[in-house]
Amino acid sequence: MKKIILTVSVFLFASGCESLRFAPGEIQKQNAWLHNRTMAVTTEAARTEGTSGEMQALTRLGEQQSRAFVSYFGLPDEFPPADSVEDILAESNFELAATATQEGSERPDEWQVADSAIDLGIGVFALLGGVYGTQAARFLRNAKTKTQALKEIISGNELFKKQNKASAAAFKQAHADQSPQTRQIVAEMK
Repeated sequence: MKKIILTVSVFLFASGCESLRFAPGEIQKQNAWLHNRTMAVTTEAARTEGTSGEMQALTRLGEQQSRAFVSYFGLPDEFPPADSVEDILAESNFELAATATQEGSERPDEWQVADSAIDLGIGVFALLGGVYGTQAARFLRNAKTKTQALKEIISGNELFKKQNKASAAAFKQAHADQSPQTRQIVAEMK
């Protein structure tokens, strides 16, 4: 049982949080909806201005694709003004797009994800009860303590290297015999 829990924990911890994302917020929903409106207006303009058939097909496809974004993200609580080209090209919509881009690149903190996963595991095993449940919960509490200790060590080491640049080379030399697995875990945690 401990080997299974350890294997899953190490896999989750070592794989990092790059694939995890926050749920779309109001800004992303507004931006997706605004994109759909932008594409609808662009499609209409391409049609009325008599652009090439290829350009009209591209704008129709873009509008259809943008509907998928709105479907995925969901409708916003507040809709930005987007009835005309002037509304869409307002500076506030450029700011909205920039903010949505920045928020969309954010990822959860690895330490918070690890703590949450361990807490969830402790709760599940506590509910299961019995000898195995109690042992697994105890094992996870111990893993959480060790994870916190590792976080403190790495943070302290990074602070030491920043404050003592002259000793950084000696510090790295002292850690030269670390296994490749340890190096990878520490590098991902930085």
